[in-house]
This record gives sequence, structure tokens and C-alpha cells, in this order.
Amino acid sequence: MIVRNLKIFSQNVHKNSLIINIILETQNHFDIILIQEPPWSEIRKIPSTSSCKGEPLMGTCHHSNWISFARFPSDNNDFPRVITYINIHLSPLHFLLCKDIINYRDISLISFLNNNVCHYILNVYFDSSHLAVKYLKDTEVNINNVFLMTGNFNIRDSLWDLSFLFHSSISDDLIMIADSFNLVLSSPTNPCPTRYSDTAGESNSVIDLMFLRFRSQELDNHFILPESHLSLDHTPLMIDIPIFEEIIHMSKLTIIPKSDQETGFINDIISNFKKLETSNIKDIDKLERVVNQLGSIIDKAWSNNAIKSKFSKHSKQWWSDSCTQSLNTYRTSRSCENWKSFKTTVKDAK
Repeated sequence: MIVRNLKIFSQNVHKNSLIINIILETQNHFDIILIQEPPWSEIRKIPSTSSCKGEPLMGTCHHSNWISFARFPSDNNDFPRVITYINIHLSPLHFLLCKDIINYRDISLISFLNNNVCHYILNVYFDSSHLAVKYLKDTEVNINNVFLMTGNFNIRDSLWDLSFLFHSSISDDLIMIADSFNLVLSSPTNPCPTRYSDTAGESNSVIDLMFLRFRSQELDNHFILPESHLSLDHTPLMIDIPIFEEIIHMSKLTIIPKSDQETGFINDIISNFKKLETSNIKDIDKLERVVNQLGSIIDKAWSNNAIKSKFSKHSKQWWSDSCTQSLNTYRTSRSCENWKSFKTTVKDAK
């Protein structure tokens, strides 16, 4: 497969786990998904020295077709409010979360290599206090080759919203920050609100923005997708950004459940595990050595038994044709009744 551009999707999901699962399941034609306000919830309990009930393990949505990048929280009040998903077929481009450059819950700086040059993407969320603006102003960040900054900025301004009559000093700070990254505000090809208000007296607004590299050929060429916001009040943004051609092989090693390969994989692990010397583990070094040997056994067994297969568009085992049909019905009608029907279909499929 030859990759000539990156197809990028950005949306605030307002901590809705069902929506983010739908996006990851159905938007596989995108290369990069930038999410603001992702959900964080308890996955399971883990052993604890202070509680017999265990401590909660917190996490967010994952999918086998996507590699997720998010800052690890220091406590329960520090969950990141941005997360980036990279389509797994782009893994040869070596995407990384650059916490050594920017380490803040509302900003995600992602790097990748293209034509042996490092490029950057900024996924941002500004809350009502605009703390991320202060962070970027106070932090000396000197990076080149940022080609995109996008997200939910929560700033109304006449500069990008013609229905709004006022200008904000916060907007000046944002423009200054963008300029420091050699970025300029992009105008969508289909101007329309990016947030639809459900509060009486509050008008629709433009607060989801995109900044692109100065003088780039894709400038003023992003799209707002009002038909794809599902039940959310924020609409997605999307853009195709040209890159140097990269040849990427779209295959991976898999083992089909209940197959001969799975049987061989398990038998190889068992037979080699029996040969491990585990009777004299008296310190951490010997334990680490045994664990490393076990990892090598598993890796070798996988390489000997796994077979190449293509990536599938829908890899969640519970996703069914009924889910797809119900989702398409809702997208066509946009009715609350069909949305409830879709949620029921997903629940039954799980």
C-alpha cells in the first residue's frame, strides 16, 4: 500500500464511551483520529496493599485497529482530556507521544517520521478557564515541522465565527501561539457551526478550529462534518494532508481461535515452559531472568505458528451486521427513536 496523504478526523466526544467506540469501529478509512474529552472509567479492580476490595484500574476506549496515545495520569484528578488514535497500518511511520516536550493533560504532541524527517501533530482541548493557553505561553517549546494543531478551543471570536460580534484577548494569545509553531488559522470549505447548543437562549457557535502550516497547499481546505456528529453537540472536523509517498505493507501475524495454529502455539509454550528452571528463584534478578525467558518462549512460539492476514475494517468480535444496519438507519433519520434502537442493538451484540 502506498500512502500519499494522511486522512485526519477530530472531534470532542464529551466523555461518551459509546460514541468513541462507534468512531473507532466505523471510521477505519481515517488514518488519525484526534479526540477531545475522552471517557475515563474503571476497567476492573487490581490487587491493593491497603484495600481488600482492590484499587480501581482506570482506562479509556481501545480498539485492535488503532494505536492509542495518551498521557498517563498522576492521580484521579489528572486524567488526560485529549487522546490520539493512529490507524495500525501506519505503525511503520513510528508515531510517538512526545511527553519530553509537552507534558500536559490538555495537549497531546505526536511525532512521526516521513521521508526521514520528524513531523508533529498537536491535539488540544481548552476548558472554560483556557489553562492550556497559559501553559503554552509559559512553556518554551521550540519545535519545527508542526503541520497541524486542532481540537476544541472553547473560544468564541469574530475572527472565525461571523455570527459573533466580539473579539477576545485570549484569541490573540492563541494566534500568537500558533504563529510560534508557524501555523495559521484554516477556514473550512463549508463554513457552519461546530457546536450546536441545546440550551435555550444560547446560539450555535464555532469553537472547534484547525491551524495548518503556513503557506501549505492544504491551507483553508478542511471540512466540517455536521452530518456525522451523531448525538453529540460537537461536529467532527476532517482534512487530508499530503505527505511524501510511503510504502506500507498492510498485513499482520494472527492466530485464528480454535485453529491448528492455536493448538501448536499453546503446545510450544507448554513444552518449553516445562524446561524453565523455576525452583531456585530467590531474588529479583533471578525472577526477572525467568520472566524474560518466558517472554522469549512466547515470542518464538508466536513466530512459529502465526500466519499473515489482512487488517479487517471491523475487528470487535461483538460488532455485527445488525449494528451496521442500525447505525446507518440512525444516520439517515437522525431520530431519537432510531438512536435508542441503535444503542439497544449494540448492547444486545455485546
